[in-house]
Amino acid sequence: MPLPKAELHLHIEGTLEPELAFALAARNGVTLPYADTEELRKAYLFSDLQSFLDLYYGLMAVLHTAEDFTELADAYLARAAAQGVRHAEIFFDPQAHTARGVPIGTVIEGLGRALDGAEERHGVSTRLIMCFLRDESAASAMATLEAARPYLHRITGVGLDSAEVGHPPSKFREVYAAAEALGLRKVAHAGEEGPPAYIREALDVLGVERVDHGLRCVEDPELVERLVRERVPLTLCPLSNVRLRAIDVLEDHPLASMLDAGLVATVNSDDPAYFGGYVGDTFDAVRGALGLDREQLRTLARNSFEASFLDDDEDRRARYLAEVEAYDFDAE
Repeated sequence: MPLPKAELHLHIEGTLEPELAFALAARNGVTLPYADTEELRKAYLFSDLQSFLDLYYGLMAVLHTAEDFTELADAYLARAAAQGVRHAEIFFDPQAHTARGVPIGTVIEGLGRALDGAEERHGVSTRLIMCFLRDESAASAMATLEAARPYLHRITGVGLDSAEVGHPPSKFREVYAAAEALGLRKVAHAGEEGPPAYIREALDVLGVERVDHGLRCVEDPELVERLVRERVPLTLCPLSNVRLRAIDVLEDHPLASMLDAGLVATVNSDDPAYFGGYVGDTFDAVRGALGLDREQLRTLARNSFEASFLDDDEDRRARYLAEVEAYDFDAE
């Protein structure tokens, strides 16, 4: 049994494995520009964030129906559960689908069907976080928030993702204020490719409770001190950082020093179909590359549950944390 953990930085569209992409393409009459799954996997070699995003959004063309989204999410949950995930807070990008003519309700209800059965089928509790595409306009984000109103019972929070550079968090000030007024939790990608100043904006302008990525905080010692003092969680994605060239090799990742500094670091898979591993694979990779010991791994798992949006179910959080403390690494 793997170390129990929560996953807090996971884009459901980024779990689209080539085999499922081809199956959905056949079902929906979509022709993919790849001969087979092997050729598609070869396309998963990226030079930067933008080249990844071009493929990522292109493959979404196979997702049409609620059934497609249910199948996508259920496949992720099965893989995650096998790697020790007990709780998952799942991102989705409605604008990427509505722009293709897929109604937002189709997306949310399709994902919701998988999440509704997640505990019974996989032993995983879930939350759903709706992300805005930062390279789209703030007006588009606000319209998306309005369109999601009938489905807010299914949505825990809002996030901000896609191409970071040139799209500071402050661009979405009014959208986040509106989301807060609706009672939604707030997170945002910041400090992946963007500068440490974007992390400060996410905190001070958007009022986020967690920073997704936050990798570049290490360039600003005063910011690190603040993040430690205020116990702001960072949802780090080490394999993603390497594949998108934010870090040259995994051995150079600052995760260990971030833990030593007292940062509330968590480890996540981001877009695992594209980046070479799900969250359990990521734990194994950083354990090997960085020489993390058992207590550091336990701290990462503990942080993941403490940083989760399980405030409405503290008994469940306590049970998960107890599982982490009781975990026997010798039984792996």
